[in-house]
Amino acid sequence: MFSKILIANRGEIAIRIIRACKEMGIISVAVFSEADRSSMHVAFADESVCIGEAAASDSYLDPERIMSAAIATGVQAVHPGYGFLSESARLADLCEKNRIAFIGPKSDVLAKMVDKDAVRRMMAKAGIAVVPGTDIVPDEKKALKAAEKIGYPLMLKARAGGGIKGIRQVNTPEELESAFSIAAADAQTAFGDGALYMEKLISPARHIEVQLLVDEYGTSVCLGERECSIQRNHQKLLEEAPSAAVNEKLRKKLYDTAKKAAKTANMLGAGAVAFLLDAKGNIYFFEMSVRLQVEHGVTEQVTGIDIVKWQIRIAAGVKLDFNQSDISVHGHSIQCRINAAAIGDVAFLHVPGGPEVRFDTSLWTGYTIPVFYDALLGKLMVHASTREEAIRKMRAALCELVIKGVQNNIDEQVEFVSDPEFQGGEYYTDFVQKRGEQ
Repeated sequence: MFSKILIANRGEIAIRIIRACKEMGIISVAVFSEADRSSMHVAFADESVCIGEAAASDSYLDPERIMSAAIATGVQAVHPGYGFLSESARLADLCEKNRIAFIGPKSDVLAKMVDKDAVRRMMAKAGIAVVPGTDIVPDEKKALKAAEKIGYPLMLKARAGGGIKGIRQVNTPEELESAFSIAAADAQTAFGDGALYMEKLISPARHIEVQLLVDEYGTSVCLGERECSIQRNHQKLLEEAPSAAVNEKLRKKLYDTAKKAAKTANMLGAGAVAFLLDAKGNIYFFEMSVRLQVEHGVTEQVTGIDIVKWQIRIAAGVKLDFNQSDISVHGHSIQCRINAAAIGDVAFLHVPGGPEVRFDTSLWTGYTIPVFYDALLGKLMVHASTREEAIRKMRAALCELVIKGVQNNIDEQVEFVSDPEFQGGEYYTDFVQKRGEQ
């Protein structure tokens, strides 16, 4: 087992990993930018190293700076968290060259996963149903011709990058003509790769993810599914586990397909396979992440398995000491992402408590929200014996959570969990859009 790990991240996820290290008796090393010098993850870690200026490109997104800090502090492993360099083939390669474990897949796997179009074709070749679509379309003329076959509405997607970037919905041929050049230019600017492909828009649909752990001995275990359908502009806002739409028959199909996808991609450690579930019960693979998920906590709450600790153990060569038959899902968990609507100083913070209420955050009263990073303030999670009880508990926890001085979306999340459509469990990825939100 490792004795010292560097956490190549910031904020609440850095604190989450530091906690796991402390509980495992592992020395933690935090990295920080000049903007984060007084941040909570720096104070909580056993050691800390400044890696650059405030801009992420000059600090958290620079693999060489991360590696220099890792070598200087004598760590045995680097945990990238999520976002930033969590799926960076370059950082993984630097770790391998310097005989430092990267807590995630090998660099060659990550290099392949960057190309979303190639991953889609890889899965289709393995016999996994993918969203109907195209290979790379080189120009507007060929895109228009291909669109006639798959039909509108459709999604225009950048081959490179990840998350919400490089995705654009197109409803008509006229929109496609104007959107194509803009999307290609945006992708080139953001990722250095302007290549685009297209997929049919599956609607109505639910976004379902299966969480996996995979060790180097070939054992893969599914830790249940998560419902991630409440989104704005393809950015998740609320997740729950298990999904109200998944029965045992469908769950087995999801597990079998997810394991096949993980094996096809040579996943190692923690990862998730995302599916679209249409109104007829058909599932389509549409993406895979081979890193820790933002919403991993809801899976931890319903399974009792610490995913971060198992990431570390797997990277150290430890074999999973449980199999699929050992996994059972208990009760129901909901997570609300608490986001800032504007930067500011936290004038007052009150965190809700009570049994099975969890708030992962790096906030403290007096903290100034940096302008340089994402808007996530924290992740509020609750667990209860039933979905109905979990909804009531989440509403109570949201009403108890107070963050003054920073505009946020707490009231919006109260509206979400109070919505009859959500409470009935019959909602899709257009939930926010249907409520008239932008």
